[in-house]
Amino acid sequence: MGDNSRLGQRGEQIATQWLEEHGYTILERNWRCPRGEIDVVSRISESIVFVEAKTRSTLDYGHPFEAITAAKKARLRQLALMWTTQSTNHSGLLRIDAIGILNAWSRTPCIEHLEGIA
Repeated sequence: MGDNSRLGQRGEQIATQWLEEHGYTILERNWRCPRGEIDVVSRISESIVFVEAKTRSTLDYGHPFEAITAAKKARLRQLALMWTTQSTNHSGLLRIDAIGILNAWSRTPCIEHLEGIA
């Protein structure tokens, strides 16, 4: 497994843990379909929240959120709708969030959460 894959998996693990610590219930991780993948599907209160986790070792190539382009947001919207058609657990409002993680291998990674990105 490449370093980027390991870093991405570590970031998703950190994001999932952060969500749970903040009251979210994790419904699925790495949900896939032919059109793509949603990193985390969660629920908080009356909302289903689809989370894109972006992880960077440093800011040398930009902030993690900079990797979430308009095209990526459009794909996330499509994937969220596809998830709702395939899931029996889809009642409630839908929201797409992003979690950016820096220094994922440190004891205290930097975690930022943006609600409603798309």
